[in-house]
Amino acid sequence: MARTPDRPAPGGDTPSEVVELSVPRTARCVVVGRPADASSLWYALHGYGQLAESFSRACLPLAGEGRALVVPEALSRFYTKAGAGPVGASWMTRDARESEIRDYVGYLDAVHARMSGAGPVRPVNVLGFSQGAATACRWAVLGAVRPRRLVLWGGGVPPDLSADVAADRLRGVDLVLVNGHTDSLLAEGSVGRDLERLAGYGLTVTQIWFDGGHRLDETVLRDLAH
Repeated sequence: MARTPDRPAPGGDTPSEVVELSVPRTARCVVVGRPADASSLWYALHGYGQLAESFSRACLPLAGEGRALVVPEALSRFYTKAGAGPVGASWMTRDARESEIRDYVGYLDAVHARMSGAGPVRPVNVLGFSQGAATACRWAVLGAVRPRRLVLWGGGVPPDLSADVAADRLRGVDLVLVNGHTDSLLAEGSVGRDLERLAGYGLTVTQIWFDGGHRLDETVLRDLAH
């Protein structure tokens, strides 16, 4: 349990504090194939405002031929249109960001422990799309799983990662950045900055471009799956 220092309460002189505590939470994942029998696992982390079920359908090229696909859903669901309409999920916001990062790294570690069970060690691959790209990168650096391949698609490398820790944890990982030529959400110069940051970690990166916007591409997914 974490506390913040006492401070005056709004509208009064009585001190108040913000108390943080961990609580049980029910999470859900979409699983395609049989992880216990698979020769390799793919984890796909969705973007902001998406849900695991719909995102898993776009990721189906990653499954099959001895591969199992696991799509965890972010823990914070919300109505995407001013308190109504479709429901989406988010991995984190800027509020209490350290706690949210710690929570989702622990959550993803727990998902992998559940999926891998007591079976043999198998190659693990991680794809993060949009907001899920930073989530995937932090999990690879801060979590218990060291992926064989890490794909950051339509999203960037979080600048808050320790260069020394990232360099150590990502050494030997097949790093791939994927972006669409017409991605309107891609900030100018962001790909170059990500490549420069990763090169500063002493890492080699493959950059893939495709004709399209802020979306997954089936052909590229099939190429990455193997």
